[in-house]
Amino acid sequence: MVILRAVLCGCGAMAKGWLKAIAADRELQSAIRIVGLVDVNPEAARALAAEFEIEGAVVGSDLDAVLTETAPDILFDIVVPASRRDVVATALRHGCHVLSEKPMAASLEAARELIELARNAGRIHAIVQNRRFISGIRRIRRFIESGAIGDLTGIHCDFFIGAHFGGFREEMEHVLLLDMAIHTFDAARFIADKTPLAVYCHEENPQGSWYAHGAAATAIFELSDDVTFTYRGSWCAEGANTSWESEWRIIGTKGTLLWDGAEALSANRIAGSEGFFRPLVVVEVPEAADPLETHGHASVIADFVAAVRSGTKPETAGDDNFNSLAMVFAAIESARTRQRVTI
Repeated sequence: MVILRAVLCGCGAMAKGWLKAIAADRELQSAIRIVGLVDVNPEAARALAAEFEIEGAVVGSDLDAVLTETAPDILFDIVVPASRRDVVATALRHGCHVLSEKPMAASLEAARELIELARNAGRIHAIVQNRRFISGIRRIRRFIESGAIGDLTGIHCDFFIGAHFGGFREEMEHVLLLDMAIHTFDAARFIADKTPLAVYCHEENPQGSWYAHGAAATAIFELSDDVTFTYRGSWCAEGANTSWESEWRIIGTKGTLLWDGAEALSANRIAGSEGFFRPLVVVEVPEAADPLETHGHASVIADFVAAVRSGTKPETAGDDNFNSLAMVFAAIESARTRQRVTI
């Protein structure tokens, strides 16, 4: 197949995760050629090129100029959220398909604009929601679809981590909701296969937080078909970290599934109709239907590459990911107004 020419914009720490995923996957290695690296600090781009032995790539700080010189097929957008709108718009204007870091935009208005720009350009704009491309999430989706614990009624997630990033995150407003919680929100929406309808959210910056704003939040989402999704999270909770994927309790009409966010999945289903506590039977959680969909960054990049080549729609296309972003901004609005907000 034709090799896709790619420009990578944003050469900080996050870019290394993307390039490591590509380097570790033979098919991606053969599918993608990095022809340009762009960063406000060209030295960071040069250092990234040297570290990953990217030879012959054009390096610069002017995205428009690098795109003109290299004429790539795709752009990998790994810039800070405030710069995303201009970067994506520039790439689409040059005829590139774009794969962006999350969040897809700094506001719902900007997200709508990018969806429209991509549609008018006839190009794909997708988002790296890499955490829905992991084994646990794929297994849970398959398990719920099987009906093993009846009809879904509730999803409950805990995320408590003391993360000392430094840099832009520690200056962001709504840092947990905007920069991290979207992973869990998107995964819950994917697992439930329901439409988010409304949310009530309380946001805080606890005593001792090293973030400027919004390091902790508690949210209750109403999903379609009377499904409730709750989220409790903090990025300044020291002493007992959960998984980065959160800890999950998923409840159906006939049983419950537990996931620690790592390797441990367990499920019980009721096995009788009498007794104060009904008798239970252990239910096996099946493996993911397609192992190729469980490799995080590599899987979401592969899904994007396949869509570019085939002209199909990737799973995390912007017009779908908009629904996860809408959950985030509705939660932020609820926290600001201290009111229930419809989505």
